[in-house]
Amino acid sequence: MRKAKPKKRYILPDPKFHDTLVTKFVNYLMVDGKKSIAYNIFYDAIEIVEKKGGENGLETWKKALTNIMPSVEVKSRRVGGATFQVPTEVRPARKTSLGIKWMISFSRKRGEKTMRDRLAAEILAASKGEGAAVKKKDDTHRMADANKAFSHFRF
Repeated sequence: MRKAKPKKRYILPDPKFHDTLVTKFVNYLMVDGKKSIAYNIFYDAIEIVEKKGGENGLETWKKALTNIMPSVEVKSRRVGGATFQVPTEVRPARKTSLGIKWMISFSRKRGEKTMRDRLAAEILAASKGEGAAVKKKDDTHRMADANKAFSHFRF
């Protein structure tokens, strides 16, 4: 166990939308420290979403992110000799980071040619409640629901 909790690092808002959540997303999207390329990918993806979707790209992205964020998950807990999958509530900070990670990882696995196209397609799919990232959230919720009987092992 740690002696003290680590200090919370606060990140600066992005230059275009002045939103800290966008900066957090871009930091997860970034590869090899190339932040300007990550910003360009994100902004281009938002433009593509605006063209295809018709409404505000940033609002569509936020809606997609809320559709992906899980509210419950399972954690392994050893009781006696057995390991149980215990359903637990997800902290708000972990919710956002899981949603961001899932959106980026599943958009990287898509078949479109460029990353901006993949990200835009994943954002559009998630905002409609479909796509691989939303399926991952549903699977997580289903797993927690199936293991509801072990919720008394919560710590």
